Amino acid sequence: MISHHAALINVMVMTSAADGDMTDAELRMIGEIVNFLPIFRDYDPALLTSSAAACAEMLDSDNGLDTMLDVVRRSLPPRLRETAYALACDVAAADGEPHPEVRRLLELFRHRLDIDRLVAAAIERAAIARFAVGDSPIL
Repeated sequence: MISHHAALINVMVMTSAADGDMTDAELRMIGEIVNFLPIFRDYDPALLTSSAAACAEMLDSDNGLDTMLDVVRRSLPPRLRETAYALACDVAAADGEPHPEVRRLLELFRHRLDIDRLVAAAIERAAIARFAVGDSPIL
């Protein structure tokens, strides 16, 4: 088990890394989320780099993705699972239209975190609204 802060950061890092390219926009979004959202009020932002590195190391291990998904699920109380999904959607949307790998990871998050499909659709739609630029679709 890891802290709920680390689990939320892992969700964001996994989302950013899913397509093999952690972009500046995604990394900036993760930093803004950690510095802005109330869930991170009692988190030391100086730990963000080491938390992200630990996540990347775990993902590189055998069965890293499945292991990380299980760790995230066990570490997050049910009340924070929708928060985790919303953060993943925000990171995915920060870079414009997400790659198929990112979409697949969002699907895995939905299943592993037991996010109701209608709730997930509402969260995704909210991310689309927040990150809209002109008439270009995001998610």
